[in-house]
Formats: sequence, structure tokens, C-alpha cells
Amino acid sequence: MKTTRLLILTGLMLGTSLTSLHAQSGKWENLFNGKDLKGWKQLNGKAKYEVKNGEIVGTTVRDTPNSFLTTEKNYGDFIFELELLVDNSMNSGVQFRSESKSDVNNGRVHGYQMEVDPSDRAYSGGIYDEARRGWLYPMDANPKGKTAFKKGEWNKYRIECIGNSIRTWVNGVPTANVVDDMTSTGFIALQVHSIGKNDEPGKQIRWRNIRIQTEGLKPTKTDKIYVANMIPNNLSAAEKANGYSLLWDGKTTKGWKGAYKPGFPEKGWEIKDGELSVVKSNGGESTNGGDIVTEKQYSAFALKFDFKLTEGANSGVKYFVTLTEGNKGSAIGPEYQILDDVKHPDAKLGKDGNRTLGSLYDLITSKKIPNAQRKIGEWNKGVIMVFPDNKVEYYLNGYKILEYVRGSEEFKSLVAGSKYKNWKDFGMAAKGHILLQDHGDNVSFRSIKLKEIK
Repeated sequence: MKTTRLLILTGLMLGTSLTSLHAQSGKWENLFNGKDLKGWKQLNGKAKYEVKNGEIVGTTVRDTPNSFLTTEKNYGDFIFELELLVDNSMNSGVQFRSESKSDVNNGRVHGYQMEVDPSDRAYSGGIYDEARRGWLYPMDANPKGKTAFKKGEWNKYRIECIGNSIRTWVNGVPTANVVDDMTSTGFIALQVHSIGKNDEPGKQIRWRNIRIQTEGLKPTKTDKIYVANMIPNNLSAAEKANGYSLLWDGKTTKGWKGAYKPGFPEKGWEIKDGELSVVKSNGGESTNGGDIVTEKQYSAFALKFDFKLTEGANSGVKYFVTLTEGNKGSAIGPEYQILDDVKHPDAKLGKDGNRTLGSLYDLITSKKIPNAQRKIGEWNKGVIMVFPDNKVEYYLNGYKILEYVRGSEEFKSLVAGSKYKNWKDFGMAAKGHILLQDHGDNVSFRSIKLKEIK
């Protein structure tokens, strides 16, 4: 079964080396002439940029902010490639569709960045939104992509920006796939990251063979890595090709009903502006509109959902919900906890924080990653992966925060010590409904998508 799960994971979140599949029909334009920095300018920090042996060399300098060597021209849709060699103790990145405006954060460069990360974290090829939203595509969801970068060697970077599709490769291996429409054009820039006062200066990163296509663009064939889609209730071509469908259409109650009810609740839930929201009531569990569940039941699946908390709110996403236990409160099933950990008292209950955001409610505490959670009132992206071998994984905004195996001795032990100890075979149904919880607080959902895993 382990081999089966790995094969499925490859089909869901990993890619294969696709160098031979890259479209090569467009005409390449060199952005660096190999002699000087004509066509480029430096912004923000004062790191040193110079040309040596047909390469651009960036060198770290103490007490200066992030430095960027930017193209003088802006680019919208393009295919871009370069090669880079970086000191293994440095961090860097390639900016694209980026901007620097005097009236925005004093001209600080902001926009998309393809990460250069030779550390053990191995996020090279991921997409970071510099000085804006933070990580859009940390590499936890693409384990094979994390192995593409070669320390101490020249690495080939590729970026494809066509419409709202943003894709990256390192050495021919697909690393990130983001769908986003925040910025459609901007400059390209080579970053030398800032260093601390006590850090050793003089570390270097080198770039060469910098080129771009802007006409006759043909995107590389669709791969099977995870897609981070930032556009609400949108199903991208890549997601469709990889088997995802919208579990909620963004407009109606189609496909959903109330838990223990024949139809959708007449009160307690609101659909407005592409959001499916619990109406604020008394903060009680399923005392107003009640939970809602999918009409269909699912066994193995990949579930994506966006959620937005209000201050002090509590909710959750449950799965393997059978609706057979006759519970008077919320229906029973394993839960991805959704909670304002600061303002809601439930965060301090349970054991060791196992009722906090992203936890397997009352059983396993989620990994707490700095800056992984968005601010209250902003949208978060949750993912629940359930494999045929009963392995389950949770993600929050692209970060892997939890994993467990249904039916394992560890799982059984955790259930025996939890509030679910008296529920026979808790969490072990062969299939079940997916549930959005009404806990009496205003919480919103959107972009709910599912791929069944066979």
C-alpha cells in the first residue's frame, strides 16, 4: 500500500522532468549582453553588482536592505530562463512582474519572486510574493520539486507567465504552479538578499545566459504538481486536467444539504459575492442553521478550500461523516479545526493545543509555522489529502502542518484519550460526507474543490 500511495502522490502533487516538453517555438531575446549592465538598474539596497567573465555577479554587503538589479523594461506575458550559481549559505530570488512605486512602501520592490534557497528547507523554485502577501507556493506540496536544486552547481531556472498562469521549473523539474491576477506586468530583477550586522559579507551569487521570449508563446504541457489558485471559485485548466472539480459552484446550494436534514438549511447560512458563510448567532454548536454536508460521500480524495475567520470565530471541516450516529450537536467525523486561536477559548482546551487552527481536532496538534496563518479577516487556503492506504495530510497556505494514519495504533490510542472515545470506530468509515461546521460564529468558505483518488 505504501507504494500505491507514493504513486498517487506523484500523480497529485509531483511532476516529472519535463525539459523535453518545454515549448521552444518563440524567439529568444538576450537580456544580458555578457559585457556590461546595459538595460538594467539597481533599486533599494546597495549590494554590489558587476560583470565578470560573461556573468553578472552579486555580492552581499552589510547593513543594507534587499538589493535588486532590475530590467529597465517591464514584461507581461513571457517565458524566461537563466542559470545561477549561489553560495550555499545565501538566500536569493528572481523577481518578475514586480514593481517599485514611490507611493508604495517608499519604493520598496514588491511582486512575485522565484525563490533561490540552498538551505535544508529546500524551497528553491517556490513562489514568494515579496513585500506583499508572503509565500504563495512554499514547496511542501511538491516534494519532488524540492530535490531539483543542486547545491554548489549551476542551476537552470525557468518562469512561464501567460495570462494568470505562473509556473516555474528548476533544472527541468516543475516546481510551482500559481494562478493569480494581482499583477499582470512588471520588471524582472535579480535579488541579493540583505544580511545582518554580524553576518560575514562578500558572499556571491552569479547569473548567466539570461533570456526571454515575449511573442509566439507556447506553454509547457500541463504537469501534475499541486496548483495554488488565488482566484476565487476558479478552476484552472491545470486543475481540471488533474481531476479537480468544484465541490461548491460559488452561487447556489447545489450538491449540499443540512446535516440530518433532507434539504439545505432555511436559515443560518448565507451565499453572497461568491462566499458561503455561517451567519453569526450565539456561538453554539449547530444551534442555528446547523452543519451542512455534501450530498455525495467520498473515500480517498484531495480537498481544497479557502476559509476566512472573523474575530473569535470557531468552525471546522469534517470528513468521513456518516450521519448515522444521531448526535444532537455537530455531526461526527475527523475535523480540520478552523479557529481564532487568540480570541476563542477552545484553543486552550483539549491537550497540548490539539484544538488550535489546523489541528486534527482533539487528537493531534498542527505544526505551528511562523507567518503560515493569514490575519483574521484574510483568506486562508486549507488542504486535506486522504489516500487509499488511510494516510491523511493537512496543509495550511501551502505548508504541511499535520499527518496521520487512520486506523493505526497511534490513531486508536489518541481516540481512546479524546472526547471521541465512546464513538465506535470513530473516523474509520469507508466513505462519508464532507461537512462545513456551524459553530454559531461568522466564518466564510469559497473555492471548495475536490479530486477523488482511485
